[in-house]
Amino acid sequence: MDYRQPYCMTLRMNIDCNGCYQRIRRALLQMRELESHLIDKKHGRVIVCGAFSPQDVAIKIRKRTNRRVEILDVSEASPAAPEGGPGHMP
Repeated sequence: MDYRQPYCMTLRMNIDCNGCYQRIRRALLQMRELESHLIDKKHGRVIVCGAFSPQDVAIKIRKRTNRRVEILDVSEASPAAPEGGPGHMP
């Protein structure tokens, strides 16, 4: 099983109108690996948080919205789980 670390990623996208906003919002809501998202229409930024691979999520958003996506920042949301964490077999 591929374990993905929790990340918060900031993206730059072109959000011209309400239709663009709704298309991006719909695509983000369909992605199960995302825990939360924030769409800043004024500055054209989208912030997503969850346990995912940043490049994979950017590619999925690009394909689903047909919009250019630029990754501005990727940061770890919290430290990785310790060795005795969930899914660890003794």
